[in-house]
Amino acid sequence: MLTKQEVMNALSTVMDPDLGQDLVTLGMIEDLQVEGEKVSFSVVLTTPACPLKRKIENDCRTAVLSMTGAKEVEINMTARVRGQQKVDLGNNCFKHVIAVSSGKGGVGKSTVSVALASALAADGAKVGLLDADIYGPNVPRMLGIDELPPMQEGQKPDPANINGMKVLSIGFLVSEGQPLIWRGPMLHNAIQQFLTDFNWGELDYLIIDMPPGTGDVQLSVAQTLPIGGAVIVTTPQQVAVDDASRAISMFHKLDVPVLGIVENMAFLPMPDGEKLFLFGEAGGENLARRAGVLLLGRIPIDPGLGKGGDIGSPIFSEDKAEATRDALRDMARKTAAAMSTVAHAARTG
Repeated sequence: MLTKQEVMNALSTVMDPDLGQDLVTLGMIEDLQVEGEKVSFSVVLTTPACPLKRKIENDCRTAVLSMTGAKEVEINMTARVRGQQKVDLGNNCFKHVIAVSSGKGGVGKSTVSVALASALAADGAKVGLLDADIYGPNVPRMLGIDELPPMQEGQKPDPANINGMKVLSIGFLVSEGQPLIWRGPMLHNAIQQFLTDFNWGELDYLIIDMPPGTGDVQLSVAQTLPIGGAVIVTTPQQVAVDDASRAISMFHKLDVPVLGIVENMAFLPMPDGEKLFLFGEAGGENLARRAGVLLLGRIPIDPGLGKGGDIGSPIFSEDKAEATRDALRDMARKTAAAMSTVAHAARTG
């Protein structure tokens, strides 16, 4: 007669490729039921955006069918985001805080931030997007929103809500085109108020779109809450790569793990299938290798992406080339996997 222990023994041979341990040891198997020759259980992933979800499911099914007497296996793939440590700020709770940064402006950092947040939300995570680029808040235009929801009397104001994610930007609070000439304490207070005075609730991921460079805002965010990991955006161009390298050094000095590099505007796809490297080739890839971090994605040049950002068109809408949509989704899932790996290492190390 088939037993639960036999099934667990079989599942203990299935490894999580990112975390490097078996699913049983990681506590990822739940709700195991055995009825005759039928087995059912849940696999609880560390992120709904796991890029290896289908592989883990197939490995589980193969292990149980080949190592036990089971004839039928029913698997429920689900997820529970586990943070290294929950960041509690009043009624707000962030399981993972991911900073998206760049060494210089104009490399598509906000595009990557919006795509990362949107893709994680589409995969089922609870996501917030904080536009901390105080001097150049582009997120409202890119998402087609320009104001916060009405405030409820006696309650904290809510961030905007679009496509299943919560969004907050200084752009909601100042007149269009008005410059902000803030330094030090004013910046720190603004960042602190964004995080504590608004009703974010409990989030799996808070994505922070940082301003370019290595200035006061980065320091203020790092002082206000622990950043779980940083994503560095660059183009292949050498000047952008040089500045991205400085951003990596800054996060190392702040003891923030760098999850990886996103190489934006990596190439222009040609109708004949060739790639035209307008800004140089493999600059982000080479930087990732030198820095010893992951290359999270190479995003092609897509006119639909830039046009959509100007008019608030959804980042994954149909006017974007399929290769671009796939590259952005893959980037987001690799980022989520890298964040899970870093958090797991912190919990167990």
